[in-house]
Amino acid sequence: MTTRSFDLVVIGGGSGGLACAQRAAEYGAKIALIEADRLGGTCVNVGCVPKKVMWNAAQIAHAAHDAAHYGFELTLGRHDWRALQLARDAYVQRLNGIYERNLANKKIELVRGRGHFVGAGEVRVDEQTLAAPQVVIATGGRPSIPPIPGAEFGVTSDGFFALQAKPERVAIVGSGYIAVEIAGVFAALGSKVSLVIRQDRVLRSFDSMLGDGLMKIMRDEGIEIVTQAVPRALGRDVDASLRLLTVDGRTVGPFDCVVWAIGREPMVEDMGLDRAGVRLDASGHIAVDPLQQTNVGGIHAIGDVTGRALLTPVAIAAGRRLADRVFSGMTDRYLDYSNIPTVVFSHPPIGTVGLSEQEARDRYGAESLKIYTSGFVPMYHALTTRKPRAEMKLITMGPEQRIVGCHVIGAGADEMLQGFAVALKMGATKRDFDDTVAIHPTSAEEFVTMR
Repeated sequence: MTTRSFDLVVIGGGSGGLACAQRAAEYGAKIALIEADRLGGTCVNVGCVPKKVMWNAAQIAHAAHDAAHYGFELTLGRHDWRALQLARDAYVQRLNGIYERNLANKKIELVRGRGHFVGAGEVRVDEQTLAAPQVVIATGGRPSIPPIPGAEFGVTSDGFFALQAKPERVAIVGSGYIAVEIAGVFAALGSKVSLVIRQDRVLRSFDSMLGDGLMKIMRDEGIEIVTQAVPRALGRDVDASLRLLTVDGRTVGPFDCVVWAIGREPMVEDMGLDRAGVRLDASGHIAVDPLQQTNVGGIHAIGDVTGRALLTPVAIAAGRRLADRVFSGMTDRYLDYSNIPTVVFSHPPIGTVGLSEQEARDRYGAESLKIYTSGFVPMYHALTTRKPRAEMKLITMGPEQRIVGCHVIGAGADEMLQGFAVALKMGATKRDFDDTVAIHPTSAEEFVTMR
């Protein structure tokens, strides 16, 4: 057994781990990064990147449907799901190679295998031990599978990307952003879709306007939404069709495919965290303070494994700030988890930053708030038979009407939100928005013209 010394050992080659390692390398640190699977983690391989490719395909399907209303004569053939899958996966594979070359260029040693703590500051991979005064845990998470009979007949969001053919009848179980994104892709590409949710609204952690608006649009697009449905079992018929049984006795189906999109869980098992003394929180995630520090000095955790804001840019930002602080002496560098902008790549997309209306009421009191809303059919749909509405909301607080929440569902929401997120981060007020000249004709102008 050999022992090798480094300044930093990073366990996990996803977005957060890569960002932290590469930023630390810029400061001259000697680094080992441990990863057994493909570089890039969830985002690159079974998350943001391939999801956005599928979303793009769905957008094209919608545009093709709308084209006749703009004077185009199109004859559409069958969509080739397999061709899309192969092109998408080839793109992801190129990204895997780019990440590996970037590590080599920065002289970061890539150690292939699973890392296990043998003590604080010592991580074993196969027959070698990597020792460092600083260790970062960035192992990410995996999709959850419900503990019910027949759950193995379904697939997770990871399995969605492995499908080689489009299922004609599909159920997505879940109400979060992953569930509605997958449902939108399937529906746009021609599957008969059922979205099965435990309560009565999707995106319950978001502002209620967004979930309500999206559910109406999804239903208008032909997606069945089965509410108050808690799965009890998943059964398979003799013809291989799947039927979902609910706790209240209903049977939903038949389906060719069932996708579990009920949440994610941290990948912390078999890491020897107990040998290092690292503590988990009540939900099984690694407990960290605002500096991403665990209860053990020199051991840090970033990204999904901490259970905080499970977003790729969050993991990247936390990893870079950690490296800035530890290896460049920027003692005040840490990630502020407030006002993190989020986009849901539903159809249409959703953008949100800041507090929901309910969160703002709970924090500041209803009497301190003034709410502005706007709803309309975007100009693009003036000529189409589809008429999905855009909905927008600004939540302001106090006599200066500082904006504490900004929410939008509608075409272009994904691209327009970034600039508004900067404004919220800088403490913009409603007067600042009012004094900004609108860009016309756009949907985004509604944010600076609300009365």
